[in-house]
Amino acid sequence: MKLTLLGTGNAMVTRCYNTCFALQNGQELLLVDAGGGNGILRQMEDAGFSFSQVHHLFLTHAHTDHALGVVWVVRAVAAAINKGEYEGDLTIWCHDELKALLEPLCQALLAQKLRVHIGTRIRFTEIRPGDTLSALGMTLTVFDIHSTKAKQYGFSATLPDGQRLTCLGDESYNPVTEGYVRHCDWLLTEAFCLYDDRDIFHPYEKHHSTVLDAARMAQELGVKHLVLYHTEDKTLTSRAARYTAEAKTVYDGAVFVPEDLETLDLSR
Repeated sequence: MKLTLLGTGNAMVTRCYNTCFALQNGQELLLVDAGGGNGILRQMEDAGFSFSQVHHLFLTHAHTDHALGVVWVVRAVAAAINKGEYEGDLTIWCHDELKALLEPLCQALLAQKLRVHIGTRIRFTEIRPGDTLSALGMTLTVFDIHSTKAKQYGFSATLPDGQRLTCLGDESYNPVTEGYVRHCDWLLTEAFCLYDDRDIFHPYEKHHSTVLDAARMAQELGVKHLVLYHTEDKTLTSRAARYTAEAKTVYDGAVFVPEDLETLDLSR
């Protein structure tokens, strides 16, 4: 299993792409979110991926920087179907509000020859907390992160080798999700900026965490590997080193602050 960060930035970044990622097992991909626009096409291409590899897409919530790229994913997959370059179907897992928003949007924006596949080979499938999903040899359990801004789901995935990976979406950890986080092998969570930069980027006003907050939580809950994303983009040249250094002041596990398109081997 591999994890490729297609984007690592927050909603308003211009120097990197919005946070979204791909889990990979062999040649198959599971996308998690799609960023805010057709930049997803460039990120997939630069990662060496093809949309023919994607048969599952998990959407966390309806903010522009996570959901609007889905229109382009649907367009790319529908075009590949028409060219005979796509086998099987695409399942887009999302909550009811996302389904009600994105399915009509794709129907309205895409040409008839593309939207004809929506509802047949491209399906928006409603999910609920507690649902169990299967993809890439993994079992994913859906949970509500109890967002203070918009309905948002995360998941806890049991990887083929038995490790547990938890995706907390892009909002601060809520203790009600502790059971999905405690002692997980890999935790993917947002860290908007350094704690020392909180007066510059104002993470708390946006319901986000600092690196120090995320690292302290990971330490308290016994997380083995911490992956930080959904950050500001004003410190990209020093981001990995500075974020890692701050996290290590309170966290004993392994810290990863990936760049866009960086791949992590999850078989550590």
